[in-house]
Amino acid sequence: METQVVSIYMSPKLRKNIMARKPNIILILADDMGYGDAGCYGGKHLQTPAIDTLADRGLRFTDFHSNAPVCSPTRAALLTGCYQQRCGIEGVISAKNHREKGLSLENVTFADLLKTAGYRTAVFGKWHLGYEPRFNPRYQGFDEFVGFVSGNIDYHSHIDQAGVEDWWQDVELIPEEGYSTDLVTSHGLSFIQRHKDKPFCLYLAHECPHYPYQGPNDPADRTVGKPEPILGRRKDRTAAYKEMMESMDTSIDRIVRKINSLDLEKETFIFFCSDNGPTGPGSSGPLKGKKGSLWEGGHRVPGIAYWPSKIRPGTVTNETALTMDLLPTLASLAGLSPPTTLKLDGVDLLPLMVGEKPLSERSLFWRFKNDCAIRKGPWKLINGESQSLFHLDDDISETTNIIRKEQKQGKNLEQELMNWSRKISVGIERQS
Repeated sequence: METQVVSIYMSPKLRKNIMARKPNIILILADDMGYGDAGCYGGKHLQTPAIDTLADRGLRFTDFHSNAPVCSPTRAALLTGCYQQRCGIEGVISAKNHREKGLSLENVTFADLLKTAGYRTAVFGKWHLGYEPRFNPRYQGFDEFVGFVSGNIDYHSHIDQAGVEDWWQDVELIPEEGYSTDLVTSHGLSFIQRHKDKPFCLYLAHECPHYPYQGPNDPADRTVGKPEPILGRRKDRTAAYKEMMESMDTSIDRIVRKINSLDLEKETFIFFCSDNGPTGPGSSGPLKGKKGSLWEGGHRVPGIAYWPSKIRPGTVTNETALTMDLLPTLASLAGLSPPTTLKLDGVDLLPLMVGEKPLSERSLFWRFKNDCAIRKGPWKLINGESQSLFHLDDDISETTNIIRKEQKQGKNLEQELMNWSRKISVGIERQS
């Protein structure tokens, strides 16, 4: 059985009714933020008023997922609209072991597509899809890039886990003083101001709340050649995490305020999500597991869409969506139909967001290290050292394995998962 590529695109009539002009696009990606961190997802220990306001005034997904439970594969899927395995990136591109590897320039990114529709494009913050200059975002559809190419850096000294300085301005390594969250925000604000009169796509890829655990007022922990301690020197990581998250929330508020001050609110679409589940002090809420796991806590993440002129305030949807769905959605926003030569796995979410139209049924897949998972409706099967089956509508916390009770359902899902796994390419790296 061939892998089914589902495609849902908005009708020309509906698209015309929705968009009088091409909207600005702002994509905000948190790094290792948990499903249960923000107040709008039940979080009690952090103050996240900006994120909560986006949800209150927009659409909140309760069943949004990253394509992988770790960073690099999810980012590859986000950029390309397909399973990360098709891009050759299934595991983390690490600072110590994969400095020569990255996202091939043969891939078409959402930035490539949006540029054909007249958009100015920029990414500020974390790239994590290749260390060598040939993998730089400037060669992958982005007009501007300021940030770092590794998985994480010291928030103050900008040193990566291999002890290498990592702060780029386009294709040049140029140091810049400042807390990484603040720098990402400042460059984003400048970009908005400079391109307020034309459609733009701004990708803000925050480091927060990924380790090292450092608040805005902490000293640098890493120096060149000396990346230890990798996690940072803060002993009270819960307090540091709170400072980091609240700093990012303030940053989001600054972005929204900037849009409002330029009278661009009705012409700007904002999407906020995380690249995978949490680590350390982060919260998965009611979900089992954290980053690096195929339990729900490893890949079910916050997902919020905000567009005051088109999305009904306070909308909540339980439709299942993935990071790879963002490319066809952004293309649809720009009035584009992606070329038929692209083998997309993601679907256009815009009809759901603006018209609350349900998505067509589809099977969704995850694979990390030696574990695989399939989701079909409320059913989820995990194949690892053992096999587990859950009905998530009844058991969101994955507490009761019903594989023996639902053997037929389990076998059908297992066969579909095996077919997908055989057909999809193997990338960097299975990490087995």
